[in-house]
Amino acid sequence: MTVHFIGAGPGAADLITVRGQRLLAAAPVCLFAGSLVPRELLESCPPDARLVDTANLDLDQIVGEMVDATKAGLDVARLHSGDPSVFSAVAEQMRRLDAAGVAYDVVPGVPAFAAAAASLGRELTVPEVAQTVILTRTAERATAMPAGEDLATLGASRATMVLHLAVQRIEAVVAELLPNYGPQCPVAVVARASREDELILRGTLADIAAQVVEAGVRRTAVIVVGAALSASQFPDSHLYSTGRCRT
Repeated sequence: MTVHFIGAGPGAADLITVRGQRLLAAAPVCLFAGSLVPRELLESCPPDARLVDTANLDLDQIVGEMVDATKAGLDVARLHSGDPSVFSAVAEQMRRLDAAGVAYDVVPGVPAFAAAAASLGRELTVPEVAQTVILTRTAERATAMPAGEDLATLGASRATMVLHLAVQRIEAVVAELLPNYGPQCPVAVVARASREDELILRGTLADIAAQVVEAGVRRTAVIVVGAALSASQFPDSHLYSTGRCRT
């Protein structure tokens, strides 16, 4: 029996992968975070599936549900919002399943930063403007950040930066980024990306904090920072260049 960690995508129910939806439709047990995963996705589950909302469960309880199900001969669909590869708390679940001898696999999903970029209509890597994307977060009310991963250090490259789980402390984020990026650096905040109630705020480091406070955005948002957000004068990519050797 197998636990399938499935990336449910950023919010819109139709952004789950075909593979993820197929596994969901066949799993007799589904664990999902009710506060993040769209309820419409659960309509794909078998009619008699056991549905477990993990929003109020701790790690031991969540892993216990998965282990018990597999011992009973049942596959498990474990739905995670976004993509399991970043900020998903999947690693500690895998570690415990390894210890319990339970097989698992991972189905990638659309990450929140990709959905945000799509909603903004921007590419996060622009020729000769930005070729690096930093995905990070802040440590307030969460696991401590490793040494050297503070915003001042990461921001020294002036690469495109996407911050998850940080909008609640937007003023502090701005203060830490200003020395490297400058007050006129473009910023966007995308709340509930891809959902019907999506909200997009655009501005600069000089004014974005005030916009966030005024809009009352407190969660389920990503902050995107960098020159790629407003770049218009840049060379075409070498990928499609007439000068590129294609032999």
